[in-house]
Amino acid sequence: MVERGELLYRTNEPVRTIYAIRTGSVKTYVLTTNGRMQITGFHIPGELLGLGAIAPHNFTTEAMALETTMVCEVPIKVLEAYSRKIPSICQQMLKILSQKIRDNQELMLLLGKKSANERLATFLLSISQRFRRRRYSPTEFNLSMSRNEIGNYLGISEETVCRVFSRFQNEGLLATERRQVQLLDLERLDNIARG
Repeated sequence: MVERGELLYRTNEPVRTIYAIRTGSVKTYVLTTNGRMQITGFHIPGELLGLGAIAPHNFTTEAMALETTMVCEVPIKVLEAYSRKIPSICQQMLKILSQKIRDNQELMLLLGKKSANERLATFLLSISQRFRRRRYSPTEFNLSMSRNEIGNYLGISEETVCRVFSRFQNEGLLATERRQVQLLDLERLDNIARG
């Protein structure tokens, strides 16, 4: 169990284990040379943390719990042993890594070419799809991250995030109550995300 604000791992720590999130959520980030945080991802139940650190043997990001979070630690040596014995584990890992590559490509496009409306719509649809893949509700979920953290991740200001959330709510695309979000019109959100 990891409490809100606690770290699972730090940059440059040796990788001995990967983490599977059972409940809660985690943000990953890097600290720039001037000490500013750049959020690189938000992770929800059913997702793995630390896979990208296996090749360099050290974590390249830091991971912090956004809320009380339960994780399952899988030692790298155990994962390697099971992968040799059960080929389907390797196949599943390849699918997970492929999805991570795709998510990173989408993030690069998001940060480079999209407006604030398109960025937030894309972000919400991405979270929705990730919940759907894990058999959770794709239209009602808790956003455990702050508006400031969402803005950091999307490359827009907190004020812009708040303004776009309000606009989407006024247009009937979603309903929010604190951090609880209900997506009301996935089709229109998808149209906005596509520009």
